[in-house]
Amino acid sequence: MDYLQAIIVAIVQGVTEFIPVSSTGHMIITEKLLGIEIESDAFARLFTVCIQLGSILAVVILYFKRFFQTLNFYYKLFVAFLPAAVIGLLLHDYIDELLYTPLVVAIALIAGGIVLIFIDKLFDKQSNQNNEVTYPKALKIGCFQILALIPGVSRSASTIIGGLVQKLDRKTATEFSFFLAVPTMFGATAYKLFKMYSEITTERVQLLLLGNFVAFVVSIIAIKGLITYLQKHGFKLFGYYRVCIGILIIVLWLFGVI
Repeated sequence: MDYLQAIIVAIVQGVTEFIPVSSTGHMIITEKLLGIEIESDAFARLFTVCIQLGSILAVVILYFKRFFQTLNFYYKLFVAFLPAAVIGLLLHDYIDELLYTPLVVAIALIAGGIVLIFIDKLFDKQSNQNNEVTYPKALKIGCFQILALIPGVSRSASTIIGGLVQKLDRKTATEFSFFLAVPTMFGATAYKLFKMYSEITTERVQLLLLGNFVAFVVSIIAIKGLITYLQKHGFKLFGYYRVCIGILIIVLWLFGVI
């Protein structure tokens, strides 16, 4: 991986991390199109996970006051974080194999896209919205996050839908998804660094720093734009996009491009 490739992958990470289209799926496909042999390149796999730190920092900066209020805020995040953390640790090696399978990513993108196309009609009709994230709601949203262990599903999509199922409005569900990203992505990054620290050299540290900086800047723009867009337009456009990109990936896979 060279510097230009690192910048491109980091831009993709920043744009897609918080919108419901699967950042990991997009980064994997991007790396394949750039000619990065991610299956055999251990550092490329490490890079894909570690640049999430830039996106984490973007959330903390934008919602600085929310992260320094009550301990209940952290307890609820911990409760929501636990289900995917436990399942992720138990199935880590199996998930790691699925990560680099374009067909799995494509199918998950299409399936999730179909859900998003119809999700607005379903939840726009719900009444009795209560925008307080209680402990039971946090746990249930965390269970939805387990779905995101499947490459292409999208962590943000699964947790936002989980919030809507708990009768949170779009803004509250989306913001809680942002907050939940912090422990989830930090945990995944720390675990990957622990497992693959031998892959880090001086030059690769520079690549990681560059990637995280780019992901941080792009994530800030993406987060601000997403909240505004969802409040006005909902999820349908993201659903159509997922279906289209999933079909494109299948075509590229069939022709041996990726």
